[in-house]
Amino acid sequence: MDEALLRSLTPSVLAVLVRRGADFAAAEDAVQDALVEAVRLWPAEAPRDAKGWLVTVAWRKFLDATRADAARRRREDRVDEEPVPEPAPAVDDTLQLYFLCTHPSLTPSSAVALTLRAVGGLTTRQIAAAYLVPEATMAQRISRAKRTVSGVRFDRPGDVATVLRVLYLVFNEGYSGDVDLAAEAIRLTRQLAAQVDHPEVAGLLALMLLHHARRATRTAPDGSLVPLAEQDRGGWDTGAIAEGVVVLQAALARDRLGEFQAQAAIAALHADAPTAGETDWVQIVEWYDELVRLTDSPVVRLNRAVAVGEADGPRAGLKALAALADSLPRHTAAAAYLHERDGDLSTAARLYAEAAHKAPNLAERDHLTRQAARLNSRRGR
Repeated sequence: MDEALLRSLTPSVLAVLVRRGADFAAAEDAVQDALVEAVRLWPAEAPRDAKGWLVTVAWRKFLDATRADAARRRREDRVDEEPVPEPAPAVDDTLQLYFLCTHPSLTPSSAVALTLRAVGGLTTRQIAAAYLVPEATMAQRISRAKRTVSGVRFDRPGDVATVLRVLYLVFNEGYSGDVDLAAEAIRLTRQLAAQVDHPEVAGLLALMLLHHARRATRTAPDGSLVPLAEQDRGGWDTGAIAEGVVVLQAALARDRLGEFQAQAAIAALHADAPTAGETDWVQIVEWYDELVRLTDSPVVRLNRAVAVGEADGPRAGLKALAALADSLPRHTAAAAYLHERDGDLSTAARLYAEAAHKAPNLAERDHLTRQAARLNSRRGR
């Protein structure tokens, strides 16, 4: 039994049933039943057309369930006759499934869970473990999402930007439990890139590859965070970096710049520098200027201020930072770093300690606490 084949076929089979008129929840139940039949029968006699077999069996399961459900008897007249078994159509409906799973009526967390379940083929248990919530909680979340999108029909193209946002949310969850969500996000984005010709899809794929290439060096053996400037660049995945750069260059050549392409360009400049000291901060500031123009995001402006501090000196960075609200996430940590660069160790130590209390996670809090302790130790000598 080729489990990888079953997993790769599941989203396209589900999409066929939805396109034929099945509501999402019923379609997924039917596909799961078909997969059980495949596990039972295929080891003895595998079909020549695996997708066609799954579509035929799943559609039969859907019709049986529809006809057997007394509460749905009024819908029987609207159910099409079972089509004659034939090879599955060459068209791949997976793209519509992406749009369905990221429908605007869903919350971001529900869209992420439904995408992982329907397009990614992950089990509810795996998704729950990845998000560190009880399986029952995740099952309820997915069930609510399926009910929300049941009956949705697409009479116009879906929003690629919304799909990309959801995939980026998946990627940023990183790794937890037995599911590597960053790798899963890259796999799904590759799949999307094969379905839709859009430079921002390529931009997101490049961004993911370039960030993921540094993953092995982001933490020390004891689990502590390692800042970018201190990472062992010899441990970066050069193959992923090379692929990311090629994908990015092809996207930029189309002259339809978007925010994911601009973020990927910044990541590529970091990846291209042999050492932290050789980073082209001037170009990075220019790309942040493009990002500000595209997004007008306060967080982007904060990151730009740090880059300005590297390109033009810490005081220039502090001046740029002063124009932003100090309530921004990581504003205090950025100020601490720039004050340290400027030689004001007392202020930097105080701000690092303050930033540690505001840290969004334990690893970041521990890192900032160590930074404060390091500077206080230096001042006491």
